[in-house]
Amino acid sequence: MSKIIIKNATIVNEGRSFVGDVLIENEYIVAVDTFLTTPDDAQLIDAEGLWLMPGMIDDQVHFREPGLTHKGTIASESRAAVAGGITSYMEQPNTVPNAVTQDLLEEKYQIAATDSYANYSFLMGGTNTNLEELLKTNPKNVAGIKLFLGSSTGNMLVDNTEALEQIFSSTPLIIDVHCEDETTIRANLEEYKQKYGNAIPVSAHHLIRSTEACYLSSSKAVALAQKTGAKLHVFHLSTAKEMALFRNDIPLREKKITAEVCIHHLWFTNDDYETKGNSIKWNPAVKTAADREALWEALNDDRIDVIATDHAPHTWEEKSKSYLDAPSGGPLVQHALVALLEAHYQGRISVEKIVQKMAHNPAILFQVEKRGYIKPGFFADLVLVNPNDPWTVNKENILYHCGWSPFEGTTFKAKITHTFVNGHLAYANGVVSEKRAGKRLLFDRE
Repeated sequence: MSKIIIKNATIVNEGRSFVGDVLIENEYIVAVDTFLTTPDDAQLIDAEGLWLMPGMIDDQVHFREPGLTHKGTIASESRAAVAGGITSYMEQPNTVPNAVTQDLLEEKYQIAATDSYANYSFLMGGTNTNLEELLKTNPKNVAGIKLFLGSSTGNMLVDNTEALEQIFSSTPLIIDVHCEDETTIRANLEEYKQKYGNAIPVSAHHLIRSTEACYLSSSKAVALAQKTGAKLHVFHLSTAKEMALFRNDIPLREKKITAEVCIHHLWFTNDDYETKGNSIKWNPAVKTAADREALWEALNDDRIDVIATDHAPHTWEEKSKSYLDAPSGGPLVQHALVALLEAHYQGRISVEKIVQKMAHNPAILFQVEKRGYIKPGFFADLVLVNPNDPWTVNKENILYHCGWSPFEGTTFKAKITHTFVNGHLAYANGVVSEKRAGKRLLFDRE
């Protein structure tokens, strides 16, 4: 039996912080208390001065396998995730081929079963024509269904109103949506092409993929969910206007319509396009400082339920192309937690709220079995953080396969020291264990 005891940590869990100990046996947490006796056969980790949090659960990543492995793989990106304190992830279906049949979906699970350093689930992709396949999705071992209501990276646009209503009316699973109105975006793009030709500056990105494009799509999705009773989770919200669509007057467990914000929309604004260029080109676009402030406000007052990354690596060669040719997306899993902790030091968010939005709430929303909390009987997915060990992001310490980060040159005050995945010490002091300890996520659903 493998035993590890973490002593003297500041445990951040369920809205409070206290100094205490955690005992791990094999894959599970078996005891949490202010003082635990150290078993003779246990490995001791003295965590005095460190924060101990549940491993983060990222409900939106693009790890690019199969078909786009020059950008990243399940192995490379889950390795970076573990170094960033993310112990579980939910990956999106716009790989090649798109995961829009049960067989194609299961192929991704088979890759992860041997290659993933972190725990994993893969979303089933919806199209205008695959309702029959969608309805075969097993709610016990698949996180949910993903619909692109605006086209992004890939070709999975669902724009048939009848097909959408059928999907919303038919599935008990969470429907995760990318919301941007395609007609609005195309009209805006044509306007900027007339003005600039093919030399559109990236600073126009948030005007092309505009507030109105986002709101038109997300408001329609919310209205359809209200009409059909579907469980709707709106990914990567980016505008102040959209915040009026979501509520905070009932507990998350009772919500059928939920909201997510991503790290980049909380960190960057359109003013950063001048220095960051295509490295911060995302869909939906990074928008104004006023939008960012509204997102922070909604996050803290619980209109926004979850923080995710939308980790989406591309090669630097691809990102270095002109605005029209450069793909949208960027790598984030290694730096998401430390970026949020930097925001904590800036007074924007408490450490307890970070844990709520990146660990507890994804577990509640998706009904993840035995993860997302520091509790006896739960899997030992844990992260230790030194709150005061400044370090700077550079090429030498980036673990993404693509080798770059929009945070290059940024100094973060907090540093992740240890990450545990299913009781295995997967990352310690800059070194990732070569054992791939990730397991398939299971869900406590009927």
